[in-house]
Amino acid sequence: MKWTCSVFLTVMGLGFGFAQQPEITIADFEGPNYGAWKVVGEAFGAGPAQGRLPGQMPVDGFRGKGLVNSFLGGDSSKGTLTSPPFKVERKYVEFLIGGGGWEEKTCINLVQEGKVVRTATGPNTQPGGSERLEPQQWEVGEFFGKEVLIQIVDQASGGWGHINIDQIVQTDRKLPGTTITRNATRSVLATRRYLNLPVKDGAAKRRMTLLANERAGRNFDIELADDTPDWWAYLDLAPFAGQQLTLQVDRLPENSAGLKSIDQTDQIKGSEDVYHERLRPQFHFTSRRGWLNDPNGLVFYEGEYHLFFQHNPYGWAWGNMHWGHAVSRDLVHWRELPIALYPDQHGTMYSGSAVVDWNNTAAFQTGDGPALVAMFTAAGEPFTQGLAFSNDRGRTWTKYPGNPVLPHLVGHNRDPKVIWHAPGKKWVMALYLDNDSYALFASPDLKQWEKLGGVTLAGDGECPEFFELPVDGNKRDTRWIFYGAKGLYLIGAFDGTNFVSESGPHELQRGNAWYASQTFNDIPAADGRRILIPWGRMTGHNAEVHRGMPFNQMMGLPVELKLITTDAGLRVMSSPVKELESLRAGVQHLKPQALRPGENPLAGLREELMEVTADIALADAAGISFNLRGVLVTYDVKNQELSCQNQKGSLKPLDGRIRLRLF
Repeated sequence: MKWTCSVFLTVMGLGFGFAQQPEITIADFEGPNYGAWKVVGEAFGAGPAQGRLPGQMPVDGFRGKGLVNSFLGGDSSKGTLTSPPFKVERKYVEFLIGGGGWEEKTCINLVQEGKVVRTATGPNTQPGGSERLEPQQWEVGEFFGKEVLIQIVDQASGGWGHINIDQIVQTDRKLPGTTITRNATRSVLATRRYLNLPVKDGAAKRRMTLLANERAGRNFDIELADDTPDWWAYLDLAPFAGQQLTLQVDRLPENSAGLKSIDQTDQIKGSEDVYHERLRPQFHFTSRRGWLNDPNGLVFYEGEYHLFFQHNPYGWAWGNMHWGHAVSRDLVHWRELPIALYPDQHGTMYSGSAVVDWNNTAAFQTGDGPALVAMFTAAGEPFTQGLAFSNDRGRTWTKYPGNPVLPHLVGHNRDPKVIWHAPGKKWVMALYLDNDSYALFASPDLKQWEKLGGVTLAGDGECPEFFELPVDGNKRDTRWIFYGAKGLYLIGAFDGTNFVSESGPHELQRGNAWYASQTFNDIPAADGRRILIPWGRMTGHNAEVHRGMPFNQMMGLPVELKLITTDAGLRVMSSPVKELESLRAGVQHLKPQALRPGENPLAGLREELMEVTADIALADAAGISFNLRGVLVTYDVKNQELSCQNQKGSLKPLDGRIRLRLF
């Protein structure tokens, strides 16, 4: 007799279950080629990449040395990468993914019987995203025992037109929080001034949309914190006061508290600590929250210096380019105003300039006083140039409905610098084109532009500046200066149509925290100075200086430019503006004394903030160094060279003496 026994056990709360089976690796992409995977097109190359490819931002988050990276040849390349068939033997297929977030175009697909049954895209669709790979997985239990294959697709050619994939495995382990809610929403009634958004530095970027009357009022990428935030960004609700709003996030893990923790306040969350944070610069302008780079739209009007700047209000890193805005009456104490320019249908807001339209040439003026007009780059696809104007001293801005006023020309043409050329009674614009090429344009009304000619600035690119300086202060003898983002400049003549270089390129600066500088338009003639502010760019080993803070990057000190006759010919010189002297709360004078090795006449100073002016008679010294809280500034007497953090610049003594001014 054959016996059959069926036993049914119900065990409550003791956690009994079947043991998970080991993972099955589908592909780890550690070999020199793709093996049995089929390659079509050019995007994926002959084998896995070893990290980033030429022209790509740093790539991280992958395992081992290799990964699939379709950035080969840039975002324009296309192709597919298809696995051999395999049998589904676990509950989940898991992988690491990064790159573009274009559905059906930059994606990884699970294909069964010729149909796509599961798909996933990278996280990025906007400039400023991260190349970090993050884990995702599909639940595939319904296909258990069936044959499927993996297809990795790159059929996009614009921004983020690539896909990164690594470590594809079958597993029974469910990743926490990997069930993704698409277009998660929350309704908010705008009753307070600010919407506070939780940010986690390094988290996956998500696309957030603020909808007002069912129309998108704001769109931006944010590293939304699923749990405890590192800091709080803020969104100004003043334009939406009293309205019922909808917040939408494109993809949100099931266990995320990101939407729930957003709240409204009348003061910026954490505002009691703003400007008092441990690493907040004190001499240099910084934004209250988020990333800052290029100074934009420097203009003086009715006693105020306007400083606009490239700004990511919602993240510590570059991205979401807006025009931030601050004003000052003395170039030293700044007050940050609401954001001036938001991204629009033409793109994010890249660098540009601002002018006072004293003669109402653009017909934007609505009151007694002239309009302020900003010209900016709309960084969409393609890049174009547009206008915005203000009739309330720069407090609110309106985009010109006829934008763009200058269509795409070549490459990523950008960064218009506009000035008024009084002799020609016209506006002149310097514009970056591509590589080391720039161009000059002219307009009677800021709306219609004609090309005057080209300018080549070998070794530089981006962010042009163009202005006139007197030679040794003589206003009857002037030269025109043309320079780019790195500060390489040409000295020449300009007759309103043609710029003719007489010398250069020369170097305006030798520092390691100086880029994309701009000078102020419309400084009154009674003042007459040419005042410049650079971006105090933090790169290399300084890139993490502000890590852990709710802000990142800073502006350099404002300086006055002069064109001086030197032994080598005409050169542009800079010196800190006189207004910085207003910060001096007290002065200590050290009597003249000999300096000897091992002795430090400044050893007794304990002030936190100092400006040091040192007059040094070199005599027979080999060198002299200042140790500024661990940063050495050294003068080499023999080579007549000043150095700081691997940057060097010549400094010729005058009558055997040098003067150093250190902030």
